[in-house]
Amino acid sequence: MSGRLQGRTAFITGAGSGIGRAAAELFAAEGAAVAVADLRGDAAAETVEKITTAGGTAIALSVDISAADQVADAVERTVREFGGLQLLYNNAGVDSSGSVADTTEDDWDRCFAVNAKGTYLCSRAAIPHLRTAGGAIVNQASVAGLVGVPNFAAYCAAKGAVVSLTRSMAVDLSPQGIRVNAICPGTVFTPLMEPMLRARGGGDLDAGLAKTLLKYPIGRLGTPEEIAKVALFLCSDESSFMTGSIIAADGGMTAQ
Repeated sequence: MSGRLQGRTAFITGAGSGIGRAAAELFAAEGAAVAVADLRGDAAAETVEKITTAGGTAIALSVDISAADQVADAVERTVREFGGLQLLYNNAGVDSSGSVADTTEDDWDRCFAVNAKGTYLCSRAAIPHLRTAGGAIVNQASVAGLVGVPNFAAYCAAKGAVVSLTRSMAVDLSPQGIRVNAICPGTVFTPLMEPMLRARGGGDLDAGLAKTLLKYPIGRLGTPEEIAKVALFLCSDESSFMTGSIIAADGGMTAQ
C-alpha cells in the first residue's frame, strides 16, 4: 500500500461487516488509525482483530448511531485514543421494504433514524475535530436516493435525504476546510442485501440475484472492496478539489 492516509484517524460506522469492514481494513492498510464503530460490538471486534493481525491500528466501538449520547461518547473516545480525528465515513445503514401504502410507521422511523439521522449525528459530533484538521466526510447514500426502486419507499426517501444533506453540508463546511462527498452504490452483495435478494426472488436467492442483474449493464453486483476504494479516494488528498459530489458506483444502473 502507498500510505495515502498515513498519520490520520478515521471513524467508520457499520464497520463490523460488509462495505464498512472492507473500508476499515483498506484505510488501516493505507496508514490510518481506525475507529471501528458498529451496533454489534462483537462484529466490530472481529474487524479490529483482522486489522491488528495485519499490522494496523484500530479500536472497536459498540455504538447505536441513532443515539446522540452514544455517538458523542464514541467520537470522544476516538479522539482520546488517537489524538485527533480527520476522516469520517458514515457507512452504517439499514434496509427497508414496502411501498408508502404498506410500509409500517416503525419501519419508516427506523430507516430514517439510522440512515439519515445517524449521518447527521455522527457528522455533528465529528465536525469540531475535523474543523481543526481540514478533514473529510464521506456519506453512504445509494442509487435508491437517485432513482425510484419499487417497494423501497422508506429506504429511497432516507437515502435521498442523505444525498441532499451531503450537498448542504458541503456548502456549509467548505469555508471551514471540511470536504463532504457521497457514494451511491448499486447493489453490493453484503449481509444487508441478501434478504432483499431473497425477497425479490420469492425466497430463492439465485432467482433474486438473476432478476437484479438485469438492471446492471456491467453484468454483476458490486463488491464491498470496490466501494471501499471509492471511499478511500474521497478521503485521500487525491480528491482535494471535490466536495458536494454524489458519486454513483453502480455498474451502470443509473446510466440506462
